[in-house]
Amino acid sequence: EEQLVESGGGLVHPGGSLRLSCAASRFTFDDYAVGWFRQVPGKEREAVSCVNIFDGSTYVDVSVKGRFTISSDDAKKTVYLQMNSLKPEDTAVYYCVADIHGECSVSTMVLDDIWGQGTQVTVSS
Repeated sequence: EEQLVESGGGLVHPGGSLRLSCAASRFTFDDYAVGWFRQVPGKEREAVSCVNIFDGSTYVDVSVKGRFTISSDDAKKTVYLQMNSLKPEDTAVYYCVADIHGECSVSTMVLDDIWGQGTQVTVSS
């Protein structure tokens, strides 16, 4: 069974940085779109960023543009989300998702196939 294993969440002060990792287990990311959603209890899930592994094109939500960067390491079968200049409103559970039939373009992020377990990011002073 394909799985995604996330790591890198934690507690950080406002203005700090974290790097989330999403590793593929029992499959490879070839031809997949891989991305990150986040969710706060009581609120709708929010798309953050995604990358098409086969051509490197990305989507970045306006709320994190200029602060978050998504990247992939094909050899390590891992996708990263580098989060800089973190704000308290970035606090959420972050979920990685991979979808071979997903949409990931400069204006669209529609992914819903293989999900990770989630990792908590808390930005607080």
